[in-house]
Amino acid sequence: MKRTTVLKSAAVLGVASLALAACSGSSETATSASAAAESSAPAASASAPAEDACKNPTLVVGSLLPATGDLAFLGPPEFAGIKKALGEISAAGGVLGSEVTYIEGDSGDTSTDIASQTVDSHLSQGVQAILGAASSGVSLTVIDKITGNGVLQISPANTSPALTTYEDNGLYWRVAPSDVLQGAIIAATAIDKGIESMAVIARQDAYGEGLADATAKDFEAAGGTVTSKILYDPAAASFEAEVAEIKAGGPQAVTVIGFEESVKLLQEMIKQGVGPADLQVFLVDGNISTEAYKDFPKNTMKGVIATVPTGEADLTAFNESLKEVDPELTDYAYGAQSYDAMMLVALAAEAAGCGDGTAIASKLADVAGNGGEKCTTYADCLALLQAGTDIDFEGVTGPLDFNQYGDPASATISINEYSSNTEFSETGKVTAEVPLP
Repeated sequence: MKRTTVLKSAAVLGVASLALAACSGSSETATSASAAAESSAPAASASAPAEDACKNPTLVVGSLLPATGDLAFLGPPEFAGIKKALGEISAAGGVLGSEVTYIEGDSGDTSTDIASQTVDSHLSQGVQAILGAASSGVSLTVIDKITGNGVLQISPANTSPALTTYEDNGLYWRVAPSDVLQGAIIAATAIDKGIESMAVIARQDAYGEGLADATAKDFEAAGGTVTSKILYDPAAASFEAEVAEIKAGGPQAVTVIGFEESVKLLQEMIKQGVGPADLQVFLVDGNISTEAYKDFPKNTMKGVIATVPTGEADLTAFNESLKEVDPELTDYAYGAQSYDAMMLVALAAEAAGCGDGTAIASKLADVAGNGGEKCTTYADCLALLQAGTDIDFEGVTGPLDFNQYGDPASATISINEYSSNTEFSETGKVTAEVPLP
């Protein structure tokens, strides 16, 4: 087990309405008085059809994840997580007495219409639950089509705060926390390192804007100065002007919030003397990678800090097990969340006795918590459900209780530091209630 660190910046955490906990060997979820009341409410859910009105006695799921596009590096671990879960579900007897029908689908990115085409294909094939997208921006382009057709959408990786209160008929859920939490952790980590001024640069979309706002807000609330907060077009030919603005502000640190275009942005930062060798650079879940920066000059990335939602438990063994599904894996972000999302959908369908999207949604909060008997494998949880026992499924990422919006009630953020261009390791993690936007 990796040793976790305790953030000392109480000012940041107080403003974010967080109480954080971390310890050696295990991590306990901390609660705040203001958030506890919110998370105790039942999660949003759709009305389940009457049992005799079930239109789908078997479970048909589709994925909507990035095989292509500017988040394609996240696709392999996410697809692997789903397939690992499906293998365990099949070995235990399937769902509703049958094998799960799984249809893999590409989400592309917001510059294409791939996601919409994939959703249309899924709907035409009778899919009742869609796992994805990874990109919050992509989800916002298809959420109305999915939920408007009575289909459940559950994302392993969406983090935009805009999705918390989005009107979704109780059919949109996610197992990754809102970036209100990740922003607070970035700010707290910077304050603990003695950083007094920071620039924040983010891609102009729902993900980038939400995380940039959260990071800047909490950093300033803790007494730090945001020298510039810049939104950029990820398809821009050059980031010269944006980086010049960062340099003019003279910050001690820069938080870079982006996807694959972060490589080009960092190259410009290095060129203008505000790269990792010159000041502290923070990366996030959208650009933490072991492969993206491999062609940079040796040790360019050394000392860069990156945050990413993770599991409350150590995921080392789980991540290694994903290589049994995909031996080529080099990045693992959101693989565990994809596994947990698939497990939740299967267990909720079993609990509902129906594969309809609305029926599954009506049972998600129940199988994830609400006082049932704890279980950690599909086989054990299935046996309890078949015996008429309520369950509390604890995923590989930890407890999966939802708040009233279908968001995680609590979550864990991993803090990592690069030792080379292709290697980083966890230096700490923080588990906390996820504050509302």
